[in-house]
Amino acid sequence: MKRISIIFFVSIFLIINSNVIGFAQRPVNKNYSSADKIKLFNGKNLDGWYTFLKDKGRNIDPNQVFQVKNGKIVISGEEFGCITSDAEYDNYKLLVEYKWGKRTFPPRVERARDSGILIHSTGEDGAYSGIWMHSVECQIIEGGTGDLLVVGDGTDKFSITCPVEPEKQNGSYIFSPTGKPATINKGRINWFGRDPAWKDVKDFRGAEDIEKPLGKWNKLECVVKNNEIIVNLNNILVNHATNVKPKKGRIQIQSECAEIIIRKIELTPLE
Repeated sequence: MKRISIIFFVSIFLIINSNVIGFAQRPVNKNYSSADKIKLFNGKNLDGWYTFLKDKGRNIDPNQVFQVKNGKIVISGEEFGCITSDAEYDNYKLLVEYKWGKRTFPPRVERARDSGILIHSTGEDGAYSGIWMHSVECQIIEGGTGDLLVVGDGTDKFSITCPVEPEKQNGSYIFSPTGKPATINKGRINWFGRDPAWKDVKDFRGAEDIEKPLGKWNKLECVVKNNEIIVNLNNILVNHATNVKPKKGRIQIQSECAEIIIRKIELTPLE
């Protein structure tokens, strides 16, 4: 019953905000029409991206953490790092189709498979923990895909506001389309169905989970319009932030101790 009620309210929220949820994007300072779809992955190589690994830096990847195999990006997760888009973007719908691989690495061998998409990434490579640019993260983790995190510098230059439930879950707010707004400049806002009994263990599955399990393909959409971020997982709205700071930047996809396979990265312009 709880699941039905939540989906009902999310559906009402989508209808009320249908004028907000457009589908589009454009690289900053480039002219694109709303009819364009921009393939950020060409199926052959990582053109348009550069790699960054902790303690190694840009485009130094001797262990081939980032590879293209059989028309797909394979991120092994063996080292902490990311691929980063050459261009900055604003006002777009980002579609990423991914699935988990089997491999996991220390220090998270037996912990939940973890990755993420960092949008509005600005500043220096590795500014956050020597690994990532400061940014806003759309989390990809078993049981928590769709959480929104502020990967910032602790100031209001990186912050989000979401409607949330009155009580926190393990110290974090929970997105609720009918809730009162809360603003954070660090930490996370959980997606609406994150299991209160979530544990950081490999293969974790929550009672409300929308993400498909190991080996199954998922569709993750980040709709970015002006100062909003709307997150859809497998065609269901799971999180929504407003008053997002900053409003533009590069895109990063994390390597974080778990193998993740990506077959599509596509941007669609917003008017």
